[in-house]
Amino acid sequence: MKPGTPTASLLQRSHRPQVAPALDIIVDSPLWKAQRGVKAVLQRAICEAASFATTSGGELAIVLTDDSAIRTLNRGWRGKDQPTNVLSFPVNAPSRSLPRKRGRVRVGVAAGPAGRVRLLGDIVIAYETMAREALAEQRPFRHHLAHLAVHGFLHLVGHDHEADAEAEAMEALEIAVLSRLEMPNPYVLRDAEG
Repeated sequence: MKPGTPTASLLQRSHRPQVAPALDIIVDSPLWKAQRGVKAVLQRAICEAASFATTSGGELAIVLTDDSAIRTLNRGWRGKDQPTNVLSFPVNAPSRSLPRKRGRVRVGVAAGPAGRVRLLGDIVIAYETMAREALAEQRPFRHHLAHLAVHGFLHLVGHDHEADAEAEAMEALEIAVLSRLEMPNPYVLRDAEG
C-alpha cells in the first residue's frame, strides 16, 4: 500500500473508541455447538471492526447456519446454486434482510436518537464451508470466523470488493482489524501463491 493513499491514511488514524453495535447472534445449526467461544469471538471481531467504521452504534444480526441454508440464500439472492462461507444483507437493501428469529442472543446495547436502534443488517456464516476453508488454509477456526465476521460487517457499512481498488481497500481494513485482534493477515497464503 502506498503512503498517502486513502487506505493508508485510514489505517494511520488513531484507533478511536466507538459505540459498539448491538449484536444478535442466532445459532441456526447444531453444528456450531462443536465450537466453544464462538459468540465471544464474534462480539470481539464486530466491536473491533466497528472502531474502524465511520458509523457508530446500530444493530446487526449474525446467523450461524449450515451449507444447506446458505446455499438456499446464495441461490435466491445471488443466483449462485452453491454454498458460500459468508453472506451480508445490508439494511439499505430491505428486501434482503432476514427475518428475526426467536432464541437470539443479544450482546451489547446501542440506541440511536430518541431510543431507536439503527439497523445495519444481517451476516450469515455457514459452518461447513468455513470449517473446510480454515482447515485447508491451516488457520485456527476462531481466526477464520473472526475474519468472516469482519468481512461481513464491512459489507454492512458500505465496503465492497467488486473493483480492484475497492478490494484492496477492504482487504487492508480487514488486515488492520485482525491485527488489532492479534490475528495474522489472512491473505498472506494467497499473496504468496499469486
